[in-house]
Amino acid sequence: MNERSQVLALKYRPRRFEDLIGQETIAQTLSLALDSKRLSHAYLFSGLRGSGKTSTARIFAKALMCENGPTSHPCEQCEHCVSANEGRHMDIIEMDAASSRKIDDIRDLIEHTKYQPASAKFKIFIIDEVHMLTKEAFNALLKTLEEPPPFVKFILATTDPLKLPATILSRTQHFRFKKISNQDVSAHLRHILNLENITYEPDALQILARSGSGSLRDTLTLLDQAIIYSKHHVDVSTVTEMLGLIDPQFFESLFGIIFSKDRTRLVDTLRELEAYEAEMVVDELTSWLKERLYDHDDARFSPLLLERFFRILSEAKSLFAINAEGSFVLGLIFFKMIEALKVKEIDQMIESLEAQVGRPDSVAYAHTAPPSPATVPAAPAAQAVENAGTPEAAAVPKPQPVAAPAVDPALAKFKALCARIEDRSADLGACFREQITFIAYGDDTLTWESCAEGDCRAMLKRGFPVIKQLVREVFGFETKIKHNPCSKPEEGASPNPKPVSEPVYEAATPETGYGLEKSVSAVEEMEGRPTYMESYSAVEEAPQSASMTEEVETGSGSCVTGNCEPDLSTREIDGNAILDEPMIQKAIELFEATKITIQNKV
Repeated sequence: MNERSQVLALKYRPRRFEDLIGQETIAQTLSLALDSKRLSHAYLFSGLRGSGKTSTARIFAKALMCENGPTSHPCEQCEHCVSANEGRHMDIIEMDAASSRKIDDIRDLIEHTKYQPASAKFKIFIIDEVHMLTKEAFNALLKTLEEPPPFVKFILATTDPLKLPATILSRTQHFRFKKISNQDVSAHLRHILNLENITYEPDALQILARSGSGSLRDTLTLLDQAIIYSKHHVDVSTVTEMLGLIDPQFFESLFGIIFSKDRTRLVDTLRELEAYEAEMVVDELTSWLKERLYDHDDARFSPLLLERFFRILSEAKSLFAINAEGSFVLGLIFFKMIEALKVKEIDQMIESLEAQVGRPDSVAYAHTAPPSPATVPAAPAAQAVENAGTPEAAAVPKPQPVAAPAVDPALAKFKALCARIEDRSADLGACFREQITFIAYGDDTLTWESCAEGDCRAMLKRGFPVIKQLVREVFGFETKIKHNPCSKPEEGASPNPKPVSEPVYEAATPETGYGLEKSVSAVEEMEGRPTYMESYSAVEEAPQSASMTEEVETGSGSCVTGNCEPDLSTREIDGNAILDEPMIQKAIELFEATKITIQNKV
């Protein structure tokens, strides 16, 4: 065949180990084996089509046949090298297992192994697509493959090594040919085009390399076609048109429309894409966005935004599996990308929420309003002005600056707890703030007083798991909760009850800082029914004395007053009721749970 009429894949087929593209590890290993004379009797080459398996097998066979061999650098001058390059060496027998796959073909091959080589040092059998042999043929080959004559070498090549029996794999040295990278393929294409004196655009070669999917032979076949179609000038427009792909400049304008959120122009662009296969468009979009990930010059494509775009594209792949209409899927992709641009707005919302959660001291929950200027008593200085010029003026002491009282850390944490509960649920937070009064914190025990009734009592009972978790986050995981009964007199109670004062929080002012607890007077222990939190977690959280335990067992206690309710602490809680909690329902919806298991905590 005339060299000018040869296709590029055959014309530039490698003839030395140095010419192999992307398989440097395998070339080095075989070269060292030849130079050190540490040769095996059987080799297995596996890998993607067009990755160089057969070419490597022929180079290795020529290196064994050379008169100076075995050597990693055949002379290319002797009769053995010349005949091996021309594919007519009598002692190099190539067999296609796809067409000669039966046991009779293997018997003929085994018969040939009994005879000495005709002129060379070795007789080499190259079996291509060896995975196509039948089970009987493999079994017939086993004995000869394990212990062949010393002058026989087997080189097996396959694209699917998983189909080979384990008995074959264990008798060969296995070399795995990796996928050739796009950079190596592009560099090889540039080398060939320079030798052929053909002009080209580098981006066009990148498109050809990507279309070859790691197969050098497939890429060279596409390059042959591109040279003809482009009239010896390989550029991006002709390559994309030949392959039916989309010009990268089209994607540039497309994402310009997406970032401008121009839905009208986007609809017109979708009509232009109807001429292309939708799945191919998605693949090209993925490749184009991958290049944007490595391109740091375009500030529009942040990694977070690209991650959202890739997720949209991956979800679109599942729609193709159910035979969704292509133009509909593309439209859905681009409109979802417009919505994904709101990621910055969502980031701002998250930062704002974190700022609110992290600002416990900036919110002062005041039980009383700050005193108005009209109710503030006259300062001594004002009285001194009235008495100016009198003998009493000298006796009036000068006003002294009053130091701001120190902030109680435990009270500050309690305010933080109130803020976090209200951030979680406004209604629950309002009920907690109005009905729960801070008493003290010490020895990992938080003590408060509860006066909740009616709907507020029920709401706090339902939300107690959330409150307990937030208490542990604010005060510490080992914190226990102690609930004191309400010290306020109920309606119909005896008059003139003993005074009980609650902690009062002042409003935050620039002079005094944030609200402080004024005072907590001694609270006289009073009988009362158990609060909602006592009934929910008294067994787990609140420490009980011996008398309290005795009351639970005998059914006595606060019921001696005649105004009692059933003691909920001894009643078993229905676990299935937890499923009705709003937080659990939200979790089921978020995680798409299909199986829920409820376990009792003892």
